[in-house]
Amino acid sequence: MPCYATAPATKNTTEASKATGSAPKLVLQITVDGLRADLIERYKKNFGDSGFRYLMEQGAYYTNAHYQHGNTETIVGHVSLATGAPPSVHGMVGNVWYDRQLERLVYNVEDADYAMLTANAGVNQSTEIDPTQKAAKQDGRSPVPILSTTFSDELAVASNGESKLFSVSVKDRGAISLAGHSGKAFWFSKAQSEFVTSNYYYDQYPAWVNQWNAQNYPARYSKQQWQLSLPAEHYTLKEGDPSYKVDLAGFRRSFPHPYGPASYKYFSTMLTLSPAGDELTADFASALIDKEQLGKGKFTDYLAVSFSANDYVIHMYGPASLEAEDNLIRLDRTLGKLFKHVDSHIGLENTLIVLSADHGVPEAAPTVNALGYRNAGYFDKSTIVNNDLKKRLREEFGLPENVVRLYAQPYIYLDHQLIKNKGIELADVQAAVAEEMTKIKGIAYAVTSRDIETNRIPDSHLMTLVKNNYHPQRSGDVYLVFAPRTYINDMDGLTIASTHGSPWRYDTHVPVIFAGYNIEPNKVTREITPYDIAPTLSNKLGITQPSGTTGTVLKEVAGSSK
Repeated sequence: MPCYATAPATKNTTEASKATGSAPKLVLQITVDGLRADLIERYKKNFGDSGFRYLMEQGAYYTNAHYQHGNTETIVGHVSLATGAPPSVHGMVGNVWYDRQLERLVYNVEDADYAMLTANAGVNQSTEIDPTQKAAKQDGRSPVPILSTTFSDELAVASNGESKLFSVSVKDRGAISLAGHSGKAFWFSKAQSEFVTSNYYYDQYPAWVNQWNAQNYPARYSKQQWQLSLPAEHYTLKEGDPSYKVDLAGFRRSFPHPYGPASYKYFSTMLTLSPAGDELTADFASALIDKEQLGKGKFTDYLAVSFSANDYVIHMYGPASLEAEDNLIRLDRTLGKLFKHVDSHIGLENTLIVLSADHGVPEAAPTVNALGYRNAGYFDKSTIVNNDLKKRLREEFGLPENVVRLYAQPYIYLDHQLIKNKGIELADVQAAVAEEMTKIKGIAYAVTSRDIETNRIPDSHLMTLVKNNYHPQRSGDVYLVFAPRTYINDMDGLTIASTHGSPWRYDTHVPVIFAGYNIEPNKVTREITPYDIAPTLSNKLGITQPSGTTGTVLKEVAGSSK
């Protein structure tokens, strides 16, 4: 029986690790994209014993972890997990931001200095549904835009480069962020249906990667369907009207969801919108463990695996859908299989596991509307630059409407040079724009960068999150906070069910669970932040914390080896 199946086995292996006083052979960092903390409790009844339930019942399980920054997007959360710091420190203020030197929108990990190792493996503009990736002007990717060190970077320094450091995800930003500057990252190319990387990491692929890709594992799903894993009556929630869900290119709003043939131009996209994406990620990660001989060296190795499907599924169908529950049931099985593989090759008693998420999610607005909450709704982005704003800019400052460069979640960016040429104070224009924004239904707050810089904002929890998102070189001029359960549901023309990015508690709330090596079972309700993960891992290994860490060491994990 695998050592993660029962509490007595875990206790015995924990005592064995304490006796030796050795460091873990592997740190396995699991990130589930968009996993709001309560979802694993909501859907727990259909989980097995070896995935989520193993972590929740035999690990140090923190049920009240909240991010302390406002823009709860993928890159922001992933880099915060890696660095133990908010975007005001690590610089990743959003999935995209306006670069004032380049005078264009930039994607968070795009880098013209480093090319993809596989030709035509970048973003396919004709089929890509993620508008943030489509913003990139080149396919090159690297961690260079991350402005502070990560846990993996400090592990590399502590071992003088002998620790093996890897990160895998469907999303490039999910892999690159956790690999840091010193590790190796692989992500899934929807254009090529294989795992890829850039020449920041390698001059050529390791042989085993070519061999894995040559097996064409995605083709296993050709002409198959994503079907319910269990009889319909076993699921937790009964669905209402599915009309708010997305039918993307024939993938349907309800089960079964057909992948289509491998030749279909959206085939790889369909895989990433379903449990198939996570299954491929885990298969690749398992091969990496074997081929790179993780956990076999003198120093602790590190593997980060970010599972992206949950985020995509919730965007398409919402968190209260059959799709969201079934995806987590399938991910639970995938985690159990991965843990079993780790146990057989390294031993879970030798592996320090930590699971968290990069952000939470709101329920789909139609779902809560049907339950009586009438204020939830979708926000029309085109109302930001409205006639009242144009009139005020023209009459008060003599400025044309194009002084508003663009809106990129969560910021409005202004044309600083145009304002300067007019001899107008930037702060005055920011204040006027912010005042006009607060008149728009659905906008709760509009906060100027000048007020953040001069600390002229209310001393409240929400404003602290807005302030923690501010970076002087990357943040915009006015930060917009939409009203609770109000969000833009347009992804470059694709109308989606749900999206995240707010400072409200449903978007900041994620699970944090440590398990495996020297960890005693413990359910902790004290509020913590995911920023605490990186310093806690560093403390556990006795190495330097990442350079910008603001989190603190979790006593339940630090004290587990007493």
